[in-house]
Amino acid sequence: MEPTESAFTEAELTELALAADPHAPLDADAVPLGEYLSQTPGLLPTWYMPSPMARPGKAWRVPVVVAIVAAFVIIEAFGLCSTFGQLVPA
Repeated sequence: MEPTESAFTEAELTELALAADPHAPLDADAVPLGEYLSQTPGLLPTWYMPSPMARPGKAWRVPVVVAIVAAFVIIEAFGLCSTFGQLVPA
């Protein structure tokens, strides 16, 4: 199916979907959505939730995030408040 100049509006698509017979048999030449989109079978289709990609070379992020979280935990452990950027007794 090629895109045409006159696309359907959302209202027209909704009207077509509500008017369709859910019990109608499938056409003999119907193609499954996964095959139509050239996707491999999986738990979720990749157009819905793509698989996460590893980003090499970003190993510095984990220690930085751990250090920031640890600093806030230590500040809270000593009973200090850092809400407004200044350490004051809570």
